[in-house]
Amino acid sequence: MQFGLYAPIPMAAVGSPEVAQANSEAPHPLPAGRRDAQFDHGVDLLTAADAAGFDLTLFAERHLGSDIHGWINAAAIASRFERMRALVAVHPGLWDPMMIAKMAASLDRICKGRMAINIVNGWFDEEFRMFGGTVLQGEERYRRTTEFIEILRGAWANETFSYNGDHYKLEAGQLMLKPATPTPPEIFSVSRSDRGRDFIAETCDWWFIDYPKEAETTDEVLLGIEVAIADMNARAKKFGRKVRFALNPFVALGDTKEAAFDATIKRIFEYDPDPDTRKIEKRMLPATRAGCIGRPDEVLTQLRRYEDLGVELVLCKIIPTVENVRLIGRELISPLRGGGGPLKIAS
Repeated sequence: MQFGLYAPIPMAAVGSPEVAQANSEAPHPLPAGRRDAQFDHGVDLLTAADAAGFDLTLFAERHLGSDIHGWINAAAIASRFERMRALVAVHPGLWDPMMIAKMAASLDRICKGRMAINIVNGWFDEEFRMFGGTVLQGEERYRRTTEFIEILRGAWANETFSYNGDHYKLEAGQLMLKPATPTPPEIFSVSRSDRGRDFIAETCDWWFIDYPKEAETTDEVLLGIEVAIADMNARAKKFGRKVRFALNPFVALGDTKEAAFDATIKRIFEYDPDPDTRKIEKRMLPATRAGCIGRPDEVLTQLRRYEDLGVELVLCKIIPTVENVRLIGRELISPLRGGGGPLKIAS
């Protein structure tokens, strides 16, 4: 099983004093000679995660917010990684696909062939309009994204590439800088809808499985994910493809499940006295039902259940501290890979 985590930025991190500081300072100039706190924390956290055995970092993208831009953050930090991949978010409709093809090839070469793209079909209409994008709904949005990905792959694979779609047209496009390896960057995405699942099955390499809306218990989450994987396998088979599966549980370790959960909530409100309600309710709480909060042995058992279902990657939502990623490396990653004991991690 592979392990990932989020780069610590305001839209994706909870319980981080560095991110809270960066968020409060964002509307103002920084003191002379100082970098943004979320960047310095990102360097410390993610290089520690790289050493601890993590495999992937998601650099999320939020334009209408105080987050450092995902591609700039990834380029500045991921070149330091020795094992982790940089998974960078992209919103089709805000970017031209040839520009992203060039940016991805550039980052892939900087990262020794370890970058991937997370396609976000988009929901934030205000952000799209403010930053020059075109808002589409339903079927047209998926058609545009499919064309976007076809151009990426065509430009990476061919000396020249032409395309005549409904949303994009390209005549003899040239990408003179190719990705670092013959295998192009993989495409990740998430979608819950029936049409979105068909898009994943036909086009993407990885699917972030969304939590079943009706699931209230861990057993119900497991059952829902089992059903979702079977459904996606059947859809992908129709297209002669195989999709790989990822999940983003909230991971917190402690002496008991209750102690780990309580410590997490206390930490969130310590540094976010007025936390983003949407981030807590929509992003964190469903992920806490995945059963990955508690004693290390309990969490290991749960991760093996997901692995048995076909989940190959867990993108961990965590309190983003260096100590936490080292703890996860020692108590979860190493045992799952047969290490049996703590990793030798430099302090």
